[in-house]
Amino acid sequence: MRRIEIYDTTLRDGSQGEGVSFSLQDKVLVARRLAELGFDYVEGGYPLSNDKDAQFFQKVRDAKFPHTRIAAFGMTRRKGVQPADDPGMKALIESGAPAVTIVGKTSDFHVTEVLRVSLEENLAMISETVAYFRSQGREVIYDAEHFFDGWKANPAYAAKTVQAAAEAGARIIVCCDTNGGTLPEDVAKYIKEAIAALKKTNTPVGIHTHNDCELAVANSLAAVDAGAVQVQGTINGLGERCGNADLVSVVANLALKKGYEVLRPGCVEKLTELSRYIYELANLNHRPNQPFVGASAFAHKGGMHVHAVNRVSSSYEHIPPEKVGNERRVLVSELSGRSNIEALTAKHNLQHDRQLMERILGEVVTLENKGYQFEAAEGSFELLVQKCAGLYRPHFERKSFHVNVEADQEGRITTEATVKLQIGDRIRHEVAEGDGPVNALDAALRKALMDVYPNLADMHLVDYKVRVINSEAATAAGVRVVIESRDEHDVWGTIGVSENVIEASWIALVDSIEFKLMKDERK
Repeated sequence: MRRIEIYDTTLRDGSQGEGVSFSLQDKVLVARRLAELGFDYVEGGYPLSNDKDAQFFQKVRDAKFPHTRIAAFGMTRRKGVQPADDPGMKALIESGAPAVTIVGKTSDFHVTEVLRVSLEENLAMISETVAYFRSQGREVIYDAEHFFDGWKANPAYAAKTVQAAAEAGARIIVCCDTNGGTLPEDVAKYIKEAIAALKKTNTPVGIHTHNDCELAVANSLAAVDAGAVQVQGTINGLGERCGNADLVSVVANLALKKGYEVLRPGCVEKLTELSRYIYELANLNHRPNQPFVGASAFAHKGGMHVHAVNRVSSSYEHIPPEKVGNERRVLVSELSGRSNIEALTAKHNLQHDRQLMERILGEVVTLENKGYQFEAAEGSFELLVQKCAGLYRPHFERKSFHVNVEADQEGRITTEATVKLQIGDRIRHEVAEGDGPVNALDAALRKALMDVYPNLADMHLVDYKVRVINSEAATAAGVRVVIESRDEHDVWGTIGVSENVIEASWIALVDSIEFKLMKDERK
């Protein structure tokens, strides 16, 4: 099957998404990671727009990326200016990038109403810009902006624009669905027409789609099937408005569903790791239901589904999760059947005890009626299993806790927590201050336990979520607190439910510590 080039613009188009910002070091790290996986092109940004983008190209100028070409983004020359005198052109040359991606107008409407030049001048701007960069020894990728809207409105003029770029030496013409409003059948139709229009120069075409109709990935696949040889997009679909085509899904579909050659051999299996890496660098929450790589992509909750998957995984999974570096997860809830419980307890070799399975399931249903949810609280669920099996041995006994919050006359807040625990035959009564009730409780618990359990020093609270369960009860509503903790080896969640947010936090916090101590004893 033919190879499809993958062109990543996370560092330029992706960074235009709301809430997305990459530091200079982030940009260099992303480029290196993409190069390791064999992305054909990594677009670093527009060097004239800001110092950070200009510095990026200097940082990677001497980098050895055998499978990847760094591309700088820019626009056609300005009206009435020679390419060599245009500041944008100069910045692209000075970037040292071996490839330049030039965006030009395809739609006659945009030429006359937005760019405010004649149709002939636009053709000259395209041709002269591409020819200039070719004369400077640069590979030119021409992005035909508003290609589909322009082709639909005036196909004769749209054809002239891409032909001008091709005849001037562009290596590839990329058809851009800039507004994200084109349907897959139209994408396929116009891609074929563009290929026919470029037959004289035999210039290949690519595709660049936006996700305003939730069709960016579908449109990219339709374009490839119609003859496109390059797909542009971003990791996780980051980008302005509704985002760009998600290259994670594009690559997975091209490789696993259609059999095209993409990236380097064995790198499709690293897509989950790549997706989460970009989320972390961008300081964004992971999207659990993201196809292929989301935490929920291969998560099974319904008892019937779990029962079937335990027998034949393909019964409810379209691919094995390891094909993209993901993993199967079995969730437990009031919808669970015995199969869910058996799957989750298999590692303890308890799954053959049918009465125990029923007991655990009954306890889960009872607790979920009170507001518990164990999907993100595997630590608390593990403790529940141990309790139902009669194997649970608490490492300390909770006697009491107290939290005091005071504000002085200047509005400064002081939070103090006191805990009283029994460890064996010893009573520990400790007090600690913190940045809020949960932090103070955590500090007091650690103070009381660290002498006996020094391994708690490896454990850190990384996330804290509060959800109102029955909002109709207003201030008397119950709350669910989920705490996420981690140490050097694992990440786990624990849960607490109460009408009092402090008590719910206390329950979740104690579970987190008990789970840490329990799992360390198994090693």
